[in-house]
This record gives sequence, C-alpha cells and structure tokens, in this order.
Amino acid sequence: MRFLLIVKATEFTEAGIRYGRKYTDAVNAYKKTLARAGVLLAAEELHSSSSGIRILYPSHGGDPEITAGPFLVSQELIAGYTLIDVNSEDEATKWALQMPFPKGFGAFEIEMRKLKEETESVQDPITRAMEAELEDQTNI
Repeated sequence: MRFLLIVKATEFTEAGIRYGRKYTDAVNAYKKTLARAGVLLAAEELHSSSSGIRILYPSHGGDPEITAGPFLVSQELIAGYTLIDVNSEDEATKWALQMPFPKGFGAFEIEMRKLKEETESVQDPITRAMEAELEDQTNI
C-alpha cells in the first residue's frame, strides 16, 4: 500500500525561512531510515507558493482562470511530501509519527493519504499487449 505523507506549509516555509541545521539533519536521517527499511519511494520539498499558479475551471464552463501565487497559508498549502510503500495503514502511521518536525516554529501538520492502486487503464501498453496476447492464446 502506498501512502503520501503531506507536509503542510506554514508562514515560515512560505517566507522561505529554513528551520535550521538540526532539523535538516533530522529530516535527512529520517529519509535514510525509510530508504534502509525499503519503504521510501520519494521525498521532496516544494518551493513556496509565490512561484506557483492555480488553474480554476469554472463550474459554468468557459475558459480556465489562472492565478499566480503567492497564496494564503490558510488555503491548505503543501510544503513537501514523502511517498512510502508499506504493508498496512498502521505501519504508515508509525512512519508518519517518526517524521521530524521543527520545534519553536508554531504548529506543524502532516496529512496522510492512501493512494489508489493502479487500474488496468493505467497499466503500461506492453503489459496490456502481453495480457491480450495471452488471452487470445487461451481462447484458441
């Protein structure tokens, strides 16, 4: 099962303020621990929303509206993410609880979401072709 650990943005991350060497070292150690355990798929930090855009498709149709950042932190912004592959939600929760957080910088929030498993339509074309050929051979 794949889970996305979403690190929510704060006023500090949006302002480009780094949390310090101690926090950076703790995050790097956490990533190494995840990698050694064989559960880490990806882990990245994002630039602040000042370098982003939002695209809104109006409910009534029409052209999309494009808005340049920065956006308000109260709008549930994301500062980074870690993608893990584990055996259960409990295991994912244990890894999420081990994620370091910067002390002395206010509230820190992590949201954990389970990814949907791949469907047939997402499979690569080679796999689909091989499955179709195998099905043809068994129907002979």
